[in-house]
Amino acid sequence: MPYQRKRRKMNAEINVVPYIDVMLVLLIIFMVTAPFVTQGVDVDLPQTSNAKTAAELAKEEDSGAFIIVEVDQNGGLGLSVNNGDMQRGLSLQDLLIRVKAELEINPKSPVLVGGDGRVPYSEIILTLDTLNQAGVSSVGLMTEPLDS
Repeated sequence: MPYQRKRRKMNAEINVVPYIDVMLVLLIIFMVTAPFVTQGVDVDLPQTSNAKTAAELAKEEDSGAFIIVEVDQNGGLGLSVNNGDMQRGLSLQDLLIRVKAELEINPKSPVLVGGDGRVPYSEIILTLDTLNQAGVSSVGLMTEPLDS
């Protein structure tokens, strides 16, 4: 009986172990660098003794989506939705359009306004008036807890 060689079948599988190793290394790099990434501009908020945190407001409202409007010390406007990146350099008209659009998507979104302690009061009132034109009926003002 003559010897017959067995033909090997081609195996077309991808070895994913090296890819998993690379992904774990990237995950560790992102976890280590994440605390060093800062968002937005420091705003020196006024202080108060009884203020609710954003987490407490989210529990009261049945929506986790926040619309945060910031007024910096130069009167510049910024907008952040759902704790996303702060979009800076907006005009009042841009702010009006974007807040209207967000409220159409999620009408129960609480709107918070944070103004630098050094910004003139008239800038805050102008921003509140613009939000009123956008259909916002209730606005929360952001503050820092009073140091005791």
